[in-house]
Formats: sequence, structure tokens, C-alpha cells
Amino acid sequence: MTSQHGKLLSACILAAFAAAPACAQIKIGFNVPLTGFAAADGKSALEGAKLAVAQANAKGGVAGQKVELVVYDDQASPKEAVPVATKLVEKDKVVGAVSGSYSGSTRAAAGIFQQGKVPYVVSYAIHPDITLTGDYMFRVSAMGEVQGRAGSMLVQNLGKKKVALITLKNDFGQALAAGFKEGAQKFGLQVVNEYEYGMQDRQFGALVSKVKSDNPDVIYASGYYFTAGPLVSQLRAAGVSVPIIGQEGYDSDKFIEIAGAAAEGVYVTTSLDRDSDSAATKSFLADFRKEVGSNADMVAASSFTATNVLIEGLKKTNGKGGDALKDALAAGTFETPIGKLAFNDLHEVKKDVQVQVIKDKAFRRHSVISGPLLSPPSKPAK
Repeated sequence: MTSQHGKLLSACILAAFAAAPACAQIKIGFNVPLTGFAAADGKSALEGAKLAVAQANAKGGVAGQKVELVVYDDQASPKEAVPVATKLVEKDKVVGAVSGSYSGSTRAAAGIFQQGKVPYVVSYAIHPDITLTGDYMFRVSAMGEVQGRAGSMLVQNLGKKKVALITLKNDFGQALAAGFKEGAQKFGLQVVNEYEYGMQDRQFGALVSKVKSDNPDVIYASGYYFTAGPLVSQLRAAGVSVPIIGQEGYDSDKFIEIAGAAAEGVYVTTSLDRDSDSAATKSFLADFRKEVGSNADMVAASSFTATNVLIEGLKKTNGKGGDALKDALAAGTFETPIGKLAFNDLHEVKKDVQVQVIKDKAFRRHSVISGPLLSPPSKPAK
């Protein structure tokens, strides 16, 4: 045994008698869809979270303890998310947790973490009810209505008026549509028609024919890469050539892969600017590429950010959870790959929305949307 190992062993034995063992691991929970329809996003989210934990541990962890990511598959299903969250709180006794999942499962898990007084940092689920669950909830992405309003600003900036709205019939799509319609009224945009479709839909012939006959100036279409890919390619195949605006659900190389040539020129409102000058963004993009061997998307960047924010909060509390961690997160300012973040009284963030445009099979900066229209709501008055 080397003297170094001896010292470490002695420290661990001594720590066993202390109130907070120095050799224990600090456990943070992570619910993520690793199987089912959202598995590709789940894989991306997990890679982002793992990178944040690996980097933190390489710098000494938190208060001399390693951070352990406790991962469960929630299949992006509210039914699965509840037992997962319960296990993380009651069995694993995590000090904090991160959602690397969609809105439905995140909303379902939120109540469990709130009840257990476990701070829960949400990566990219955008439904407004999540932070309304209680004061242990934090979200690092712009909520759905805010992103929808940003979409209406982009239509205005592009000099377009007549909009066809295509809405995915779930929490994600409906939150975006609500915000878009709110902004459309403000800017005097005309929503010529709104069409809804289901998560399982991949054939859009009837919908495409109707949109074509509406003859809009622009299309605002919500969806995930696996619905948006077929939708966009079918619109273009039918000769619909007007600009199409998507959102964070499009922000994946998989969208470009599925839509093929039809992806070119599509606008995406998102959190991640691949052409950013920010040191935090540039180093994250390079580190992710080196570690994972593929390009980071919005899901990876947001999950990395949420995990990092939680770890930074834990550094301020020396690894304590509960109220101490909640207060540290609420008071903090964080430099992240998706912008400089601070939480308001509802634990939402005010941040610019990045507009990327797909050029030569890659996401490139088009513009940045900012201003008072992007302000998140505050805590409701009692």
C-alpha cells in the first residue's frame, strides 16, 4: 500500500465517525427516456448530464465527495415517471434531481420531488405547470409560451403576415401554440388556419393539401424531430415552398437526417447557438464532440446545463440538499452553454431565444430574439 493510499484510507475511516462522511458520494437523480419513442433524445440528454458530472468530479467533486448520477428510464411516460421519482426520493435519497425528459413525465415527477423537498432542475420540458408545482422546481429553458412568442417575433422579423399553424396535440405543442397566438395578436399576424396532429402521425397528406390551399406566407409547425422530419419533407414534396419555423423539438441532427434535402432553410427557435462566441458554449460543444463522438444538440446542452446548475448549487451548500440547496439555486447566476442564467421568483429564466437555420446539413446562426416579450411569468399573487 502506498502512503497516499494509506492517507486516503485513514481519512475514510475517520470520516466514518463524522456526521458527513467525506468518502460518501453525493447522489443526484436523473429521469430520462432511454427506451420508447423519445429514446434518441434521452440518449442525448444522458450524455449531456454524464459530461457535467465527469467534469465536476475531475475538479474534485463537491466538498471532497464524488457526484453520482442515479439514472432511471421514464420512457417519457407520466405513468413511469411517478415510480421513478418516488424511488429517487425514498430509496436512493438523492439530494437533488434533474429532468432529462419531456413535459408529460416531468410534470408527473415534479409533485413527488416537491413533496420530498428535493430541488428538481428541468432541462428542456416547457409546460408552464412544472414550476407552478412549487418552490423546489427550477427550469433552465424558456417555457413553451415564451418560445411561442419568440416564434411570432421571428415571423414579424421575416416580414411575413399570413401564418398556417400546425400543432402537435400534446403539452409541448399546445404551450407553443398558445404563446404564438398571443404574439400574433400583438404583431397583427393573421393565423389563416390551425391544424392539429397526434404523436403517432407520420403521414400528413390530407393536412399538407389543406395547408397548400391556405397559401400562407409562413408555417409555424411544432413537433419533435421524428414527427417534424416526415411533416417537413411531405410539405416540400407537395410544392409548399414558404418558410417553415420549428422549435427545440427540431433541434437534432436526426431531424436533418429524416427530412433530408427538405430540412435546408428551415428555421428553428432554440437554446443552443452553434456559432456562439461564448466560452461556455464553445468549450461545451468541443468537449461533447470529443467525449461522445457526435455533435451536441439542444437536449444535450440543456441537460448538461441543468446538471451543472444543480452541482454549482451543491458546491455552495457543501453538498446539502433541501432548503439550503433550493435557496442557493434561487440566488445563483450561472454561466452555461445556453446563456447566462438566473431564476426569477417562479424559478423560470429570462434568456434570449436563438434562431438557427439549417444550411448545408448543419445548424447555423440566423438571428437572436430578445426583449420584454420573452419575459417569463412571475409567481401568481396569493
